[in-house]
Amino acid sequence: MKLYVYEHCPFCIRARMIFGLKKVPFELGVIMEGDVETPTRMVGRKVVPILQKEEGAYMPESMDIVHYVDQLDGKPVIKGECDPLIEAWCKENTRTVFNLAIPRFTRADFQELSTPAAREAYTQREIKAFGDLEALLANSQACIDTLVDELAKIEPYLRARHPISITDFYLFPVLNSLTIVKAFPYPDYLSGYLDHVATSCNVPLFTDKAL
Repeated sequence: MKLYVYEHCPFCIRARMIFGLKKVPFELGVIMEGDVETPTRMVGRKVVPILQKEEGAYMPESMDIVHYVDQLDGKPVIKGECDPLIEAWCKENTRTVFNLAIPRFTRADFQELSTPAAREAYTQREIKAFGDLEALLANSQACIDTLVDELAKIEPYLRARHPISITDFYLFPVLNSLTIVKAFPYPDYLSGYLDHVATSCNVPLFTDKAL
């Protein structure tokens, strides 16, 4: 199987998690930002992640990929519903996380941004979605302060070290985006959670690319 991704994309991190958790071998492919033709040829639209199954068929949508890979051994573990508290937290705070992460993603060292044209295409896409990226960078401290307070609301979950569940497939990709922010003051319970899930699912943090 081959999974096509953007390295920075939270939905792609979500799809990668299940391969590591279930120890399923796969090939990772990176689609360049600005490349509309490749994903459109595969699934009819510009979207990532995309899974190419063993028989060659393509599957989009991160949670569909998670559930497909999870059931391959006949012993699915990612079942049920997301913890309502965590689901509500993500809905409330994801935009603030992205206000910190997106301007840094546009400048960071990701394979899908490795040409000037690809980086420009991504930057323009995010300006359209998020507005003035320079203004967001300038407002970083306010976002950091907000998130430090908000993270305290889910501290018990982050400290608990539950077995990896469907909740983590929603929460971890959001929190992992914070690791692109060099100045973020990680509470010990956040860094512990990130390390726990990253290790359990064999997915990278962005700390080596942080800006």
